[in-house]
Amino acid sequence: MVCCFMKDKKIILISLISILLFILLAYGSYNMLFKNNNIDNKNNINENGNESSTDEDEETENHEDENNDIVSPKITNVNITAVGDCTIGYDDNFGYPNSFNYYYDKYGEDHFFKGVKGIFEQDDFTLANLETTFTDYNVKTPKKFNFKAPPSYVSILNNSSIEVVNIANNHIKDYGDEGYTDTVNTLTNANIHFVGYNYYYVFEKDNIRIGLGGIHCIEDKQCTTKIDKVINDLNALNVDSIILSFHWGIEKDYKQSAIQTYLAHYAIDNGVDLVIGHHPHVLQGIECYKDKYIVYSLANFSFGGNKNPKDKDTMIFNIEYTYEDKKIIDTKVKIYPTRVSSVTNTNDYSPTVLEGDSATKVLNKIQNNSVNFNVFDHIN
Repeated sequence: MVCCFMKDKKIILISLISILLFILLAYGSYNMLFKNNNIDNKNNINENGNESSTDEDEETENHEDENNDIVSPKITNVNITAVGDCTIGYDDNFGYPNSFNYYYDKYGEDHFFKGVKGIFEQDDFTLANLETTFTDYNVKTPKKFNFKAPPSYVSILNNSSIEVVNIANNHIKDYGDEGYTDTVNTLTNANIHFVGYNYYYVFEKDNIRIGLGGIHCIEDKQCTTKIDKVINDLNALNVDSIILSFHWGIEKDYKQSAIQTYLAHYAIDNGVDLVIGHHPHVLQGIECYKDKYIVYSLANFSFGGNKNPKDKDTMIFNIEYTYEDKKIIDTKVKIYPTRVSSVTNTNDYSPTVLEGDSATKVLNKIQNNSVNFNVFDHIN
């Protein structure tokens, strides 16, 4: 009986010890698991002492990273100046005394644009209508006036900060195809850009591409075909904006013709951003059409085609575009009332910016035929 009791006692003791060991093992396993979790949590503390993100925090952080990757819009300003008919040289039927060439020989190449060069140098490029030829060829095309200058005279443009010229006009072939080819070659060799007759220029700044074309069209509504071609050609060059230089209108008419207006509106309706006009030899109005500008006639500028024109009034047209992501978001226009000569009694071929009453007279002349445009809000 005692043996059975002692045996049972041993069994009970062993069972108690087994239970105790199980409890100790279970407790130890729990502690180990708890410590490992703490270690993992500690590893999730970043170096700045902040807790690392949960799934929700990670999503927020990803959004913050995306926001940090957003690039501010690129703002680019492009400043452009335009002037009218520049006849470098003269018609030798006029006689040499007091001619453009006479002033060149007497005062040198810097004489002609000395009064306006400072304005041209501030822009990105200056556009002029080149109403002459650079050639030594002497066989004239039968017509009333034939203008030319020695090819060396092209340096007048270089030294005056005139970078682009329109050649689509009624004088570029005054000396036939030979004179035309000489002129194109002279401009090319002098790094003067030129537009007209399937020649184009694309100005580029900060990936903004502005395409320029020239069109010769005298009072013909059918010129819409020419406009379409130039626009299509320039768009094929991946331009962001288009400027067209038109040789058009009626000579000595101060009011733009109905055909000029029709063609200008057609051009803008089909994607042109700025229309620049010349040929009438006098100032015409400026129109703001669908927030785009039309300068119907810039008149003469440095004009070797007349030793003493009766009307010496002209202007410098300046426009600055602000681009954001390749789109025009702002436009500023400045008008400089100017005279084609630095003196009033003759033409010394040196355009001069006017002040006072003389300036007001020129501005009024422009305003008289302007549409949706107040020139006095845009004076220099």
